Amino acid sequence: MNAKRATAAKKATTKLFVLDTNVLMHDPLSLYRFEEHDIFVPMMVLEELDANKKGMTEVARNARQASRMLDDVVSGAEHNMAAGIHLGEASRGLATGHLFLQTEAIDSTLPSALPTAKADNQIIGVVMHLGQVFPQRPVILVSKDINMRIKARALGLEAQDYFNDKVLEDTDLLYTGTLELPSDFWETHGKGLESWKKDSRTYYRIQGPLCPDLLVNEFVWQDEPQPFQAWVKVGAGKTAELETLTDYSHAKNAIWGIVARNREQNFALNLLMHPDIDFVTLLGQAGTGKTLLTLAAALTQTLETKRFSEIIITRVTVPVGEDIGFLPGTEEEKMTPWMGALEDNLDVLNKPDPAGASGGAYGGEWGRAATMDLIRSRIKVKSLNFMRGRTFLNKFLIIDEAQNLTPKQMKTLITRAGPGTKVVCLGNIAQIDTPYLTEGSSGLTYVVDRFKGWAYSGHVTLQRGERSRLADHAAEVL
Repeated sequence: MNAKRATAAKKATTKLFVLDTNVLMHDPLSLYRFEEHDIFVPMMVLEELDANKKGMTEVARNARQASRMLDDVVSGAEHNMAAGIHLGEASRGLATGHLFLQTEAIDSTLPSALPTAKADNQIIGVVMHLGQVFPQRPVILVSKDINMRIKARALGLEAQDYFNDKVLEDTDLLYTGTLELPSDFWETHGKGLESWKKDSRTYYRIQGPLCPDLLVNEFVWQDEPQPFQAWVKVGAGKTAELETLTDYSHAKNAIWGIVARNREQNFALNLLMHPDIDFVTLLGQAGTGKTLLTLAAALTQTLETKRFSEIIITRVTVPVGEDIGFLPGTEEEKMTPWMGALEDNLDVLNKPDPAGASGGAYGGEWGRAATMDLIRSRIKVKSLNFMRGRTFLNKFLIIDEAQNLTPKQMKTLITRAGPGTKVVCLGNIAQIDTPYLTEGSSGLTYVVDRFKGWAYSGHVTLQRGERSRLADHAAEVL
């Protein structure tokens, strides 16, 4: 009897989530993301999955995947559908709840203002019916559709967004890659301090309260009393090792004529120029120098030191306004209108020598044109659509406007990297143009969070705009 009571109590505390179609089409694995709670899939959701399964879009692929997963769960369990199908075996222990499918017609009285022919309203009707059948259990509608959630709440039903795809609830908590050291840092971490020099770099081994929180390749800095900039080589333990940086703000260390104008740009160039760093993410608002620094580092390492054989640039072709229709030409020519940022930065990097256009380093306008042709021969602009199955060897791969990529697209691109390839992702999560992507669920946010602390990757959030006083003021007040 006690066991029965315990089971009944458990049933009362576990929630019953009613899934909307857009949740399954957004993340087919959402069936296994609700842990011990139960899931209910209305018949209308299966109808909508069926209607959206045709085509080559991401949505159609996800609809097919969701249908296949439902089929795997349901096949062999037809006799106990009404009692619910346990998800433990199908999810390999990720979920311990039950899946319920609508096995009977539900006649729920919706307000007369809501037409029952509309799929959303039929799903809301199912939620209302389940609330009456299980008055003791929390019945919650899960939907990515804001208006559907508003409608449900207006009818007194509980509704929420699907949060599992969000890496972070608050993007202010996103890893910045930099840490300001407290003013008493050397007093609190100086006990047993070890210091040594190797290859013109100074290393420090410290121990203290900050050490467990320091991540590998995180940049630490201090302005007062003694300016200090370093990055963590060994962290997340009782002791940590710091290594001093190359000062790219000094003209003698200029990269393709570019010097770092602020602290974060110096950090970024250290990541971009380091041979052991395979993956770099740079975040920052417009005008912080993300593309310029990356291109300067790419050109130096491709044309001067010959570490990479060529530069490949790709970006998501999501228009800000109305689309201008089909574009003529080859893949490279079709991508040209999207690569205005590349052209602007190449103009800056290939500017005439201050000594005078006629006798400068480029040998006047002819020399400048020849240099530009050489640079263009080493830069390939590629479309995302043709990336599947490729492998890049010894390439410098730049993914521009990466905030518009989904985590799945981001995985597809990063896994193209072969031996000797460096991948750099640039973006500003405040400028997402892709529908259904938010700052929390963007592929760029996803990789920054997942790669932090890996020995061969680094991240910097660029803070200060270096474009112009007009652009800086516009970013603040508009």
